[in-house]
Amino acid sequence: MKLASDRTARKLRAGGLALPLVAFVFLSFLAPLGNLLTRSVHEPVVADALPETLRALEGKWSGGLPPEAAFDAIARELPAARETRQIGPTATRVNRRESGMRSVIVKTARRIARFESRAEAGEPWRRLLPEIDEAWERPESWQAIRAAGERFTDRHYLNAVDLDRDASGDVVRQPAERRIYVSLFLRTLAVSLGVTVLCLLIGYPLAHLIANASASTSRMLLLLVLVPFWTSLLVRTTAWIVLLQQQGAVNDLLVWIGLVADDARLSMIYNMTGTFVAMTHVLLPFMVLPLYSVMRSIPKVHMDAAASLGAKPTQAFLRVYWPQSLPGVAAGSLLVFILSIGYYITPALVGGQSGQLISNMIAHHMQTSLNWGLAAALGGVLLLAVLALYLIYDRLVGIDKLRLG
Repeated sequence: MKLASDRTARKLRAGGLALPLVAFVFLSFLAPLGNLLTRSVHEPVVADALPETLRALEGKWSGGLPPEAAFDAIARELPAARETRQIGPTATRVNRRESGMRSVIVKTARRIARFESRAEAGEPWRRLLPEIDEAWERPESWQAIRAAGERFTDRHYLNAVDLDRDASGDVVRQPAERRIYVSLFLRTLAVSLGVTVLCLLIGYPLAHLIANASASTSRMLLLLVLVPFWTSLLVRTTAWIVLLQQQGAVNDLLVWIGLVADDARLSMIYNMTGTFVAMTHVLLPFMVLPLYSVMRSIPKVHMDAAASLGAKPTQAFLRVYWPQSLPGVAAGSLLVFILSIGYYITPALVGGQSGQLISNMIAHHMQTSLNWGLAAALGGVLLLAVLALYLIYDRLVGIDKLRLG
């Protein structure tokens, strides 16, 4: 009995010690992530502002326009939403379904008081609202209100993969000029993979050199690798703008040695080239450090033993050294890939129009267009893609083989 109580006490103490960490993870990661995913499917603004109107819009309409009750309800609810300062968010969300509806709704809410006396005299709102704006005579305007009034919707996730629903509710592709997100996702994955490969090609020999150099040389090289961590990301990125622009140092050097004519300077900034160069420079330490920590633990006598058994340097590397360094390759590659897939500051500064990634579009919807639902859906799709790649990696390589040294 006493042994069981001691075990319970130890478990409670262990749980108490872990509680601050659990609370931190919940507050800093799980709660924001849950809020993000909730926003992507839950949008109650229009439903809260226009509940009677939405009830009147249910079912099929005869003659293309909704029943008289819908006109009466929206004539009551728009001024009320204006008084509670909900008219702006409501109009914005309807405008996402039908362009131009924001100005129609705001104008109607502001002018509707002028027609109340005529409504009290018996004139129907079905006739009065079109006098404020002729958009109220179009079925598309009412359909936009009904679509925007759904509390739970898959619209944002459909838009995130360039799909939408037509008037009959069927899923269809967006018009060609609005299909931008799938190509951005593919570009983001391609850039992330390319940056990972570049970091591996540059970082592997550098990490090998550091791991096998003398103590003083190794410390100096490690210092050079760590210097970028002590420099502002903004400074590092803008430095590449100075170096890579057409009148920059790199083009000046190419012209001076005669590889490029002065009137044919290379365009290496504000395009995909600038994105690759700047991101590779910023993320290279995240590849070098895991590789170095693993290579440092590989005994040097293994290569000597392979040579003594008759293996050529290339054979010794491929059959002895490379397999032992794979945990560092896997750790560095996974780390660089996951970091690069969410980059947006560097592409925003040096990428131009052709170098923008999906993270830049997420930031745009969060900060500029304020379409948080679509931004959350794009983030959710990106999170799902990363999780899928992680599961594929675990299936093919095994996450248990991942180590940093």
